[in-house]
Amino acid sequence: MNNKKILIIDDEKDMLENCARILERNHFTCITIDDPLEALGIATVERPSLVLTDLKMPRKGGMEILQEMKALDSSIIVIVFTAFASVQSAVVAMKEGAFDFIAKPFSADQLLITVERALNHRQLEEDNVNLRTQIESTYGFDKIIGSSPAIQNVFRIIKKIAKTDANILIYGESGTGKELTARSIHINSNRKDKAFIPVDCIALSENLLESELFGHEKGAFTGAYVAKPGLFELAHQGTFFLDEVGKMTLTIQAKLLRVLQERQFRRVGGSDLIDVDFRVISTTNIDLNKAISDDVFIEDLFWRLNVITIEMPPLRERKEDVELLAKHFLHEFANRNKKDIKGISGDAMEILQGYHWPGNIRELQNVIERATSLTDNHHIVPMDLEEHLLEGSESGRYVKNLPFKAAKRKWLDSFEKKYFLDLLREANGNISNAAKKAGIDRKTIYRIMKKHSLDLTL
Repeated sequence: MNNKKILIIDDEKDMLENCARILERNHFTCITIDDPLEALGIATVERPSLVLTDLKMPRKGGMEILQEMKALDSSIIVIVFTAFASVQSAVVAMKEGAFDFIAKPFSADQLLITVERALNHRQLEEDNVNLRTQIESTYGFDKIIGSSPAIQNVFRIIKKIAKTDANILIYGESGTGKELTARSIHINSNRKDKAFIPVDCIALSENLLESELFGHEKGAFTGAYVAKPGLFELAHQGTFFLDEVGKMTLTIQAKLLRVLQERQFRRVGGSDLIDVDFRVISTTNIDLNKAISDDVFIEDLFWRLNVITIEMPPLRERKEDVELLAKHFLHEFANRNKKDIKGISGDAMEILQGYHWPGNIRELQNVIERATSLTDNHHIVPMDLEEHLLEGSESGRYVKNLPFKAAKRKWLDSFEKKYFLDLLREANGNISNAAKKAGIDRKTIYRIMKKHSLDLTL
């Protein structure tokens, strides 16, 4: 049986029986009513996906049924039957929210085609709602994780500007979350039901980027066998996202500026002007003011794009967020890989917080994914981390502003910890083999492990 219920309302019992027989023969579930006064009550209980109703009935007509059903559930699809196949009756029904109408008499094929098309439309709408919910859960403001003053300032700005139409320029190093921020702004904007069109300004050559942005008409160049809409058209009423806009050539910059000024453009090889309306969110990891001075970026374009500026702080300037982010990624990858990992040991977290993170959040995400995939422990421990993190951690480097004895002790502690981590890694956690290789007894290794809280569940 099809899990979509169809409610059929008609004061003619023969009509009800014929419709139900045709639809049930094709595995649809049908509920029939010959008294229109009962329709709303039954629909309230049964919650049909589709309603078929006659337009002309005594006591209550199809237009009233249509209005009641839409008031009950706006997602219900309503199709009306009419023996008066006039344009006027069809137009009125469609204006009131009917999906379609079927003129009596009709064939079994006509009924099936209309019903299947209506249910497919409803399924597409449900899929779109589900997809939008997933996207909102993925790119909502709560996915920009952090409690540091630097990231909280970013939160305050994007919450203020999300509902506006102002163009936004997001500065930040690679891996700081510029695209996540852009998508979050879009999902929380008034344009969220329209497209978010990303453009990678680095990956595409000048000729390819122009074709992608503007689209082309059939025959515009060799190989253009059909007309193709450009990304400008696809972004209409939505958000146009330019990733690393500072890498655009001057030629493309000039053409983009004209589109932003005129809100119109022509496809490659075309003569007709196409109107567009979109918000632009751009990112860059270079100083555009310097690029303007160096004559590699157009100043007028800069002012068009830079109505509001957001600066994404690097992870080294928001060290208090490392733990939050690391735990978030651990939960994500442990669930994805179906691994029972309870958390991150204190020693491992100290290393993560002491590292300078040149690759920012993206590097941290990669480190946690790798550690989660490789570990056999119930906690991420220092042995699960890559060697360069230990070497790049502040706890593993000489600190020149400490007194000599304190600096020497810190350096020796770091050396001792790293030495025994490497030793145990090479011995696959076997204490006896590690002790033999180091020329010390087992008790010394246990003492060192306790001293440095080396939580090695091997």
